[in-house]
Amino acid sequence: MTLLRFADPAYLLLLLAVPLLVWWYVAGGRSRTGSLRYSSLASIARAGGRRTGRHRHALFVLRSLGLVALVVAFARPQTGVTAENVTTEGIDIVLALDLSTSMLAEDLEPNRIEAAKAVAADFVAGRRNDRIGLVAFAGDAFTQVPLTLDYGIVTTVLGELETGILEDGTAIGMGLATAVKRLQDSSAESKVIVLLTDGRNNRGEIDPVTAAQMAAALDVRIYAIGAGAQGVARVPVDDPLFGRRYAQMRVDVDEPTLQETADLTGGRYFRATDRSSLEEIYAEIDALETTEMEVEQFTRYGELFHVPLLAGLALLLLEITLARTVLRKIP
Repeated sequence: MTLLRFADPAYLLLLLAVPLLVWWYVAGGRSRTGSLRYSSLASIARAGGRRTGRHRHALFVLRSLGLVALVVAFARPQTGVTAENVTTEGIDIVLALDLSTSMLAEDLEPNRIEAAKAVAADFVAGRRNDRIGLVAFAGDAFTQVPLTLDYGIVTTVLGELETGILEDGTAIGMGLATAVKRLQDSSAESKVIVLLTDGRNNRGEIDPVTAAQMAAALDVRIYAIGAGAQGVARVPVDDPLFGRRYAQMRVDVDEPTLQETADLTGGRYFRATDRSSLEEIYAEIDALETTEMEVEQFTRYGELFHVPLLAGLALLLLEITLARTVLRKIP
């Protein structure tokens, strides 16, 4: 934002004298008029006095404008540009996403995995100055994206994730341990894992509670999300003989373990039973994990006094030149 100020505004009080000068000029105009006697007016008419006479007030106007410009220059006008220094303390966040085949269940629209990917992508796009990493797990766990500020890469890889790229199973503990490893060298003030799963741990060498204890030792906070409706959900099954069919599968989210996992690290456990509740959960996590921002506002000023100064001198010079030439008064 551009600002304008006067460094010495007291000089502007001199402008109050301008109306007095105008009054003095108008009131005393006749007394300053000279006269000459001529035997004949014919020569005066031929001299073209009427061409200059109608501009007789121009000299006073130029002089007044010049004085106004000089007064403004003495007041030292300055222009300033306001800017901000923003200091942020970023958060390191790792998203741990379950890719087991049960994530194809359609109790979250259009299914659990697609809903989880879309909502996570919106979460990533809404962050500022936070590093984001991505871990995928099923029967095993792998880092898909290390911690980065390139949110475009994270959302692109998120969109490419699908069930079947990893051996099937639900290794929640391995997914958490891999995410913790991504954060062990982090120097961020806040380190967070957002875990989303729809089952219970049935694979891997590390159980979820042990992984949570590892996270707590490194001051990593876990937000655990259990995805799935209550009761049963429809799941597509690809049959080699009859093609795709649908089966009813009981939803089996290990809520006690996920709750313990979150509590051990000072985090929270959430249950997402549909797409809208999943969006609300990510919005709540987004609000809980806000980036601290320190804003320092400052304004840089530059001098502009030379502009009215040059204008004032030019007007006075023009007034003197005209008074000595085309607008010269006799006597």
